[in-house]
Parts: sequence; C-alpha cells; structure tokens
Amino acid sequence: MNKIDFPFSDSIAGYVTATDWNTNTFTLKTSDEREFTVKLVDTTYGQVIRNPDEPLKNPSGPLQSVIAPGLYLFAYGIFYPENANYVFEAKVITFVGALGSEYRFEAPDWWIRQIRSLADFYLHAQFPDGIIDYRQYRTQITLEGQKIASSQQETDTISRMIYGFATTYMLTGEDRYLDAAMAGTEYLREHMRAVDTEKDVVYWYHGIDLCNGGERKIYASFFGDDFDAIPAYEQIYALAGPVQTYRVTGDPRILSDAERTVNLFERYFRDNEKGGYFSHIDPIFFDPRSPSLDIEKETPPVHSHNRARKNWNSNGDHMPAYLINLWLATGDERYAKFILETADIIEQHFPDFAHSPFVCERFHEDWTPDLSWGPQQNRAVTGHNLKIAWNLMRAYQLRADQRYSALAQKIAGIIPTVGIDHQHGGLYDMLERQKGPGEQWHRFVWHDRKAWWQQEQAILAYLILYSSLRDPQYLKQAREMQAFYNAFFPDTDNGAVYFNTLASGTPYLVGTERLKGSHSMSGYHSFELCYLATVYTNLLIKQEPMDLYFRPLPGAFRDNILRVQPDILPPGSVKLNHVWINGDPYSDFDAEAMTIRLPEEQLQIQPQLAMRPPSVGNPALTPMAKRELKVRVRLAPTGLLFDVVLDMKDNVAQLTLIGDLNQAAIPALKAQFDKLATLQPLLQRVVLCMENLRSLSPEAARAISAYNNEINTLENFLFMEANDAVKNVLQEVGFDLSATSDAREMAASS
Repeated sequence: MNKIDFPFSDSIAGYVTATDWNTNTFTLKTSDEREFTVKLVDTTYGQVIRNPDEPLKNPSGPLQSVIAPGLYLFAYGIFYPENANYVFEAKVITFVGALGSEYRFEAPDWWIRQIRSLADFYLHAQFPDGIIDYRQYRTQITLEGQKIASSQQETDTISRMIYGFATTYMLTGEDRYLDAAMAGTEYLREHMRAVDTEKDVVYWYHGIDLCNGGERKIYASFFGDDFDAIPAYEQIYALAGPVQTYRVTGDPRILSDAERTVNLFERYFRDNEKGGYFSHIDPIFFDPRSPSLDIEKETPPVHSHNRARKNWNSNGDHMPAYLINLWLATGDERYAKFILETADIIEQHFPDFAHSPFVCERFHEDWTPDLSWGPQQNRAVTGHNLKIAWNLMRAYQLRADQRYSALAQKIAGIIPTVGIDHQHGGLYDMLERQKGPGEQWHRFVWHDRKAWWQQEQAILAYLILYSSLRDPQYLKQAREMQAFYNAFFPDTDNGAVYFNTLASGTPYLVGTERLKGSHSMSGYHSFELCYLATVYTNLLIKQEPMDLYFRPLPGAFRDNILRVQPDILPPGSVKLNHVWINGDPYSDFDAEAMTIRLPEEQLQIQPQLAMRPPSVGNPALTPMAKRELKVRVRLAPTGLLFDVVLDMKDNVAQLTLIGDLNQAAIPALKAQFDKLATLQPLLQRVVLCMENLRSLSPEAARAISAYNNEINTLENFLFMEANDAVKNVLQEVGFDLSATSDAREMAASS
C-alpha cells in the first residue's frame, strides 16, 4: 500500500558537500542534514538567480567547474526508483552565487534594483500612458500587468501601492516614484477619508465604486470575513502609504490624518477594561460589542463572528504597517509608547507553547483563545509567527526588554522544526496548530504552497535577529530564505513577483493567485522586503554604507528637523555620515541622532504653496518646484573606516574618498569602479576627491592604478586635495601628480 515505485520530479535545496566528477555526481546536504547524490546528465543546465531587470544568467563555465563544496544551490530533476533506492538526475541547477561564500542578494544594490523594477511594473500597469491619475487605478492586475475592468477601488490596496512608490523613492531618489506616492495620498484624502471633527478622529472608507461616472462610498467591508464591519486592519493599512510618504515630504496634513486615525484606534478599538484592541467595530455606532457584528446568512453567504474579538492584525499590525514609520518620522513619544504597548500585548497574550509550537492569533474579549473563528479555527499562519519575532526585535531596539528578545528567539528556533521546508526551501503557509492522534507532522490546512508575503516576514525576522544577536544560525536561515525567494518569486518574464509558488518553487498560476494585483496583493510586502533587506544587510551585516533620499516640503517638518533613521536599529550601530541638499554638501546635522536641521530660509515660502503637491503630469507648473529641497543622506555603520561616494554630472564622475583606504577597503573601491565601467564610452573624466582621505596603503594605490587602466576616458584621471602622505604613496606607485594642480577648477567647470 502507498508504495512510491514510479518516477517523479522534485527539487532539492542544500549545500554541496562533495563532488565526484568521475561519476558526474555531487552530494547535496539539506539544511536539516539529509544527504542526496545528484547526477548531472547531458541535458542538465544551470542558471543564476537574477532580478527582473536582468537578462538570463548562466554559470560562467561548465557545471563541473562551478559546483564546489560549500555552495548553496537548488537542484530540480527526476527521482527514479531503482535498485531498492532512488537515483536523482538533475535537469536544472539554480545557483544563488558564484562561490560558496557569495550570495548575489547580498550585493549592496541587489534589493535596490529589485524595488525599482517592482515600481516600474506597477507604474506602467496602473498608469500606462504616464499620466498619474488614480481614478484609473484598478485593484486587479493580471500576471502580465494588464488592468482587469472593475468599478470598485479599495482604500488599503491603494495605500499599499503608495507605500511601494514612496519607499522606492527613498532608495533611488527618482522623482517619478514620489510624484506617484504624493498623487495617491491626495487621492486617498479626497475620496476615501472621513473626518469627525467633534470626536477628532479620521476613519477611512473600505473603498469607492466609480459607477456611471460618479462615485459611491463603500463604507463597511464587502468581504465575507469582515462583512458589514469596519475591520481594524483596513484602517491600519490605510495609513501605510501616506505615513511612508510623510517620512519623505513632511506634509503636515498627512501627519494630522495619522494622528486622528490613531485617535480612532484609541477611542473605539481599544479595550480599556482588559487591554488590547478589538478586531472590528460596527459601522454605525463604532461599537466592538455590537450584536450586528455576528452575521449568519446564506445570500450572499456570510458567516462572520466578529463581536468582541481581538486578533494579531488589530494588535500587532500597527507596528510594521505605519506605527514604526510614524515614530521614525516624528520622534513623538506617544508613538514610542504605542510600539512598546503592542509589544507587551503580544508577549503577554500570544504565546501558547503549552498547547502548540505556534502562537495563538485570535481571541475573545477576555483574551481566551478563539479556536472556532471563520477559516482560521485552530490553525497557524506560519508567517505571522515570524512577523511577531521580527517586530519584537524592532521593539527590543527601542527598549532592551529581555522578554521581547526571548520570545523572538523562541519563535525563531521553533519555526524551522515545524514550518520551514527543508527539502525545497521556503516557508509554508497555514498549518494545523496541533497534531492529530498518531500524526508525526503538523498537517497543511489546504495545500503546501508558499506565499510571497510570508517569505518576506521570515527573511526580515532572521535578518534582524542575526543583526542584533549575531547567532550564525539566524544568518544561515536568512540566507536560505532569501535564496528561495529570489530563485522563484521574481517574475523575470513579466515583472514584479508571483503571489504563490508550489512547494518546489514552481509558480502557482490559478485563480486570484495568478494575479499581480488583488484584494490581497499590492505594493507593500515585496517593497518593504526590498527596503528593509537593504537596510539590515548593508548597514548591519555587510557593514556597507547606503544612501536614502527625501524631498521635504519647505517648513513642513516640526521644528524643521528631518529624521532619517531608516528603521529602529541597534543603538549606536549606524550614524549619519554625509548630507547633500539640492546636490550640495550640507553640514547642519547630528550624526548620532541621524537628524538634519533643514535650511531656515525655506521657511519663508507661503504655507499654502508649501503644502501643495507636484502637479500631476507637469511638476514644473507647481509654484514651489524651484524652491523644494532634495535631500540625499549617506548612512554608515559606526565602525566603518572607509567610504567612497560616487557622483555623476555631465559625464564626469567624482569619487569622494573618505577615511582610511587600506587593503581591506579595496573591494568597496572596486565596486564603484565597476559602476564606472558600465558608463563607457560616455564617461569624459574621473575625479578622485581626497580631501577627507586620511591614509592610503600601497596596495590600494596600486588598485587605483589598475582600475584606472580599465576605464577609458576622454581626459585625464584627476586627483583633488590629497594630503602629503597620500600624495607620497601615489607618487611611489607611479602617478604623475603634476597635471592635477588645477583639478579642482577643472572639476568645478564640469
């Protein structure tokens, strides 16, 4: 019975431990220590993970020359039952890097390139003619990026898309993304926002119906689980995009909306008796205990039981969706206390390890577990467990409460034993929280597929755990999760990322899971992953600097202070190294606090002009356009001894060298020269600004010489402002500095 005696296809994710090219085989060990012999055949081919903006990448040589011990890879092939065992013949080998210690997704610009390609996909899908008009926005987007006709627009999906555009601007500084975010925020405020001035609250419609050329407000939720109620998560995610836009622009109208939406949570969703926040309120009296929240009817089929309930979303989702970003932008103690309160609620009520390896996510009013609610029942959303771990560690950076760290570590240690797929890689979706009689495995609820948003939460959880605690097991988990995500979720044919994959990583393209835009998918999780993976990897793990961009409206931020801390990071781990305003260096900033005092003269612009967003389709018509501030900041690990900044203007490249350029810093220098190589033959001149370079080693000077020989420019390679010690080293390796005395004037003229 149940004997598997037929060939079948499957994949293996693991580390190469040995090779035997006499038999054309290698040994692959999974992350849970199981070993497989993998045979290469004539039709086996290799591919390297790539971003959607890259062409197909193949290994640099024959597979036998690149497969080596220590390499992590994916092998897809056929299992043949032969000789009382299985022979596995690989058909596709997917590499995540070229060497055993190299992972492509740890390159400083990997996630930045990915977020740009995501934003371009959704910009083109929603606004194919280039005119940013959110009246043309549609919730559903096909696999290929085509809009599906519908008259309904949903507030939280638009907000999530705005989040994506605003975040892409922060990483790239490209104005079209922020223009789209600002236009979307205006649209939400004008069409989806309701203000109760008497109660001083803002609440957000579920959406609008653009019917017959008009507009009908959709007040309460249309969806079965939340039908005819106002769910907390919709109000929470209505803030995600506008608050991220506020981080960039400081528009006080957005801050006012956010403050009054928080008032809504405090006034109507908060349980002042037993603590925490209710999951739903009724749409008339804003009462979480209203009998109308329990609905049973057949047409349309609705079975919702939301009266006096609490859940993960209503308590924990504040932190990642808007609350941390609101605190980062304002420094307001009110929001710091809210972050810590939600962390306390989670730590106190969600663990249920006496009954299950998974947390409990749904509760009655008195915090007793609700194990019969809707489709969730006594079931675990695996990603929510790691989302809790991730956000508890963020709260831990704000207040070093060992309870937060202990629970995060406990969850992070348990999930690999019950929720991670060690055969194929990746994180499973929903599992039964308890095993049945005689069962050795927690059963899948519906399938063994994997959702993009749950991979994001696993990746960020393990990245921040490693960044904070330096346990190498966390880095191993983070790399394996990133490898699976980048190997299988980016759609390199059409753009963006897939909603779901099968266990093996094959895209699952059925029903709404085939779409790139839906009630469940918009521009949030995939963009958030790109942003925070860049922050955690560059600043905390690889010790690389990174740039962020802001475009504050004149006089908008309170006290004229721009706060640029990218996330709640370990105290003292990162500092603000450099600031440029409208392209010019700027010095009025606090490196440790990561704050900038913006120029006072900008405060003189009339407020009504300062608050006006760029004109759609023609920013030049905006009265404030010529007076706006474009702020670029460079953040760096506090222990960084060398930094190099590349600026381009009119085909002239300026490399500003900072600190001590020794042998260990050569890779950072080479990365910038590699970028210059891609600019040929248009590159006219390279200028090395050495005013802030303290020392130069002979090895590094020879590296400059070698890289210089690889760059073909029309004019001389110039040095600016080197100190005597640096000049001596340059001359010792053969540089002629006699022609560089007027370098500053020549560079300035460019």
